[in-house]
Amino acid sequence: MRVSARTDRCVSSGQCVLTAPEVFDQDDDQGLVVVLDPEPAPGLHERVREAEAMCPVQAVLVRED
Repeated sequence: MRVSARTDRCVSSGQCVLTAPEVFDQDDDQGLVVVLDPEPAPGLHERVREAEAMCPVQAVLVRED
């Protein structure tokens, strides 16, 4: 799994951080998504997919390898 984010789409809802805080954070300036772990461990994959689904503007991108 490879995780990325489109900060140009992010509206700072924080759903990704609430769902998978090991993988996502928000920057201090505007609250935009920050990917902390672009290749999360398999045990986090389900939560990362959930974070992708919960993003209201589809700013979280998950690529399955």
